[in-house]
Amino acid sequence: KDFPMKRKSVEGASLIDGKSIAAQVRKEAKERAEQAHAQWGVRPGVAVVIVGERKDSQTYVRNKQAACEECSIASTKKELRGDSTQEEVLKVVRALNEDDGVHAILVQLPLPDHISESEVLGAISPQKDVDGFHPINVGMLAMRGREAYAEPCTPKGVMELLKRSGISTSGKRAVVVGRSNVVGTPMALMLIRADATVQVVHSRTPESDMAACIGAADIVVAAVGVRGLVKGEWIKEGAAVVDVGINPVPDTTKKSGYRLVGDVDFESASLRAGSITPVPGGVGPMTIAMLMHNTVDLMLLHVKGAPKAPERFLHLHE
Repeated sequence: KDFPMKRKSVEGASLIDGKSIAAQVRKEAKERAEQAHAQWGVRPGVAVVIVGERKDSQTYVRNKQAACEECSIASTKKELRGDSTQEEVLKVVRALNEDDGVHAILVQLPLPDHISESEVLGAISPQKDVDGFHPINVGMLAMRGREAYAEPCTPKGVMELLKRSGISTSGKRAVVVGRSNVVGTPMALMLIRADATVQVVHSRTPESDMAACIGAADIVVAAVGVRGLVKGEWIKEGAAVVDVGINPVPDTTKKSGYRLVGDVDFESASLRAGSITPVPGGVGPMTIAMLMHNTVDLMLLHVKGAPKAPERFLHLHE
């Protein structure tokens, strides 16, 4: 692979171009999918389960299906009404678990309030858990010497951005801002596995402590969902800054009436950082790209005979 990729400059920092890196990841996923089809006659297949009629969720699903088509991945959509019962959703997930043509299952979040996300996500077979949210996959991610069947797409995308931008993690101090199950916690685990020394700060961390931790960090990953929380003056000179946040702010010059900004004050941080991701165009494109990557990986595990997860964990929600 051609690492590191060239980066544009903005102010004093090099701009980490998530769009171009994501395009390369999708290209590689397509090549692997086509090679697998030629060798085994199997096409990677992903099923998306969507419950309700949220417009943002429908848009995300359309984008994922378009990426699947681009990458020679078969996609199916299972749509359920917003008033579907939890058992009806679980029945769909269980059926997909048994479908040999489906190698990856994705449940579009959020689910309606009356349905337990943990119950539904826990019902997905770990070997088909393309988002990497099943407790078995999270547990294996946390253990040295073990490998998850799939790792959460957004933090995995961050790791790929760092690697393909030539940013080393080994022996470096890293701070993760945020502790969500989707990004913050798995992000910290991945950085630990990559030999970084990791601190996690969050909404209960005093601002002075947060600033001190970030000020000593070689790598900062902001994923807390608070616009401009990370100030430019907190950033260590030359640090790599990855902004996962996506926050809409009113902007009458935009057709949509808003623009997107991150959790990092981009303009001031760019003056001190060595490398920085933009919002949009940084981490965002990587999430779907890594979904394609994970889908192909899960298909390959299927055709090569993946080791089974412990049976006693597979039916906890039945």
